[in-house]
Amino acid sequence: MAASHKSGKKRAAPSQNGPKAKKAHLESTKPDKKRSQPITRPIASQDSESGSESGSDAEFDDAEPIEEDDSLEEADDSMQIDTQVDQRPKDPNAARESHKAQKILQDQRRAAKPHSTLLVDAKKVWALARQKNIPTAERAKHIKDLMSVIRGRVTDIVFKHDASRIVQTVVKHGGQKERDEVASELKGKYKDLAQNKYSKFLVTKLIKLCPSHRASILYEFQPYILRMLLHRESSSVLADSFELYANAYERTILLREFYGKEAGLFSLTSGSEEDKERAKKGLNGVLEGADNERRRRILGSVKDNLVTIFNNSDKGAVTHAIVHRALWEYLTAISTVPEEAEQEKMRKEIFETCQDLLAEMVHTKDGSRVVRQFLAQGGAKDRKQIMKTLKPHIERMCLDDEAQLVLFTALDVTDDTKLLAKSLVSSITVVAQKLYSSPQGRRSLLYLLLPRSRRHFTPAQIASLAETDDIRSRTSKKSSTSREDEVRRAASEDLIRWVEQSGESLIREPAGCLIVTDIMLYGEGDKSEATTTLLRALSSPTVEDPHPIDLPPTSRVYKALLQGGHYNHTTGTIERVPTASWDSSVFANQFLKVVGREPTVSMCLGSGNGAFVVAELCEALVRAEAVDGRRTLKVWFTEELMKEIEGSEAKGKKVLLEKLALL
Repeated sequence: MAASHKSGKKRAAPSQNGPKAKKAHLESTKPDKKRSQPITRPIASQDSESGSESGSDAEFDDAEPIEEDDSLEEADDSMQIDTQVDQRPKDPNAARESHKAQKILQDQRRAAKPHSTLLVDAKKVWALARQKNIPTAERAKHIKDLMSVIRGRVTDIVFKHDASRIVQTVVKHGGQKERDEVASELKGKYKDLAQNKYSKFLVTKLIKLCPSHRASILYEFQPYILRMLLHRESSSVLADSFELYANAYERTILLREFYGKEAGLFSLTSGSEEDKERAKKGLNGVLEGADNERRRRILGSVKDNLVTIFNNSDKGAVTHAIVHRALWEYLTAISTVPEEAEQEKMRKEIFETCQDLLAEMVHTKDGSRVVRQFLAQGGAKDRKQIMKTLKPHIERMCLDDEAQLVLFTALDVTDDTKLLAKSLVSSITVVAQKLYSSPQGRRSLLYLLLPRSRRHFTPAQIASLAETDDIRSRTSKKSSTSREDEVRRAASEDLIRWVEQSGESLIREPAGCLIVTDIMLYGEGDKSEATTTLLRALSSPTVEDPHPIDLPPTSRVYKALLQGGHYNHTTGTIERVPTASWDSSVFANQFLKVVGREPTVSMCLGSGNGAFVVAELCEALVRAEAVDGRRTLKVWFTEELMKEIEGSEAKGKKVLLEKLALL
């Protein structure tokens, strides 16, 4: 029966449809840049909090239009009317009359509120303009109509929660002309807007999308920065502005109040280009040419303002990059104080003020530099206190680009490697399974074995870590080579055991291959069980397809282990590790015993990279002059088999036959 309702029209074949119609151009869905998140914040909280601006977008794009703030009052009236109706005998028309009464009351309240007509008109157009899946041209028309409704009246409605969302839509989807027009109308109101629960999102959007007005908006904030940082609503506006949108000069505007009133008398954030360049130097620019007494007063003001932030850590401002920049500038300026004893005293005082809050700072560039500076300049007691503060967050720090540099510096400067092994190294190796899949996590594991290796760390990261080398040379008694060897030794046992337990699954993933290779090459300790685990993956029959040797990253693991090191593309040579760390000849002999004849021969006839691996096996045996192993391979690879390999389409067969001829 169902078939009788089908249409008789058939769908055209793909070849008859002609070229596909172009899709209508829709708005870009590229995600907005987000602020770095503190490592102390729960992961669930970070996922749900997408930033002040994007959170606002979701609110006004997806929510139904909100009428007014009198919804609760209407609900109360509705309950009273319903109660009265229940007390009377039931009447079929009672509910209808009740709804009419509520509607009349609602309309009267709405009409009595200021700008009611304007809001009603604006919401009608806004309902069209805020739709997601409409062409750009149609949206532009609606935005133009919406702007004509609110033009000249933006300041009257922007503080209302629903009307603020209307203005945000204009700013988000409008052209630069409409954005600049809104920004101009709101001049002089930005501080109040930033402190409002609803309009703060609009301020963030204007700072982002109106670069020509950004400096003037930030100037309105300048005298109130500290109070705004401690304010529940405006704190996020300043944090986004500083970290995401402001340029170097505009950041100095936000930092100026940290320097105190005396520094504010000498305006360096306006005027000539020369003044602007000087302003970009931050606190050092303010202190240029100042005598010692004035220098002390300005540094004292900076310290007092920072202490105010630290003493109100519950407000959340201590996690913001602007505070970390001010603290970094203060630590840098301390080094210009003539008396060394006074320098140490000032550093000690600021450290004692914020030592319990350091975990709130490590996620930003400047915050990371601050904590690394404290680690390098502090004594053994200070370093122990810092590590105690950071220890509950080590796993999260390993996965953060900036925070992990703090851990690396701790490994670089701490002389007590036994304490380091217990408090830091073991905390990293125990979560290796959770870390290896991300680039940040792999770096955290590899730094234990290969600190500052150009193979795994960028020049920028190495340069950043090298900032504390000069201080380390004065505060550390142990040589860096000795410390690195002790850290590597402490980490190796857990990492090698991890390969023993999970090696077969790790080598089937590109990320796992990267970490397994270097653990085997550079780790110190008994690797016989780990070696057996890796070779068993090649010998045991598996239902998984493809075979491990046919995976390019996996085949490179075995090639590197048989070569005894990594291939250097610059020099075109193999950089072999010392045999005390890894002996490729032992691995080659173990390969023959564990893998066996059939799997080894099958590798050479497959379509993967097995022939290259067996070629390296031959070379390893020749290099080590392993007579028994070479004899075994000769027996396995008969003349008949070599002819079969020559006639096959296996990759690397030419290289393999050349290596077999050398046996």
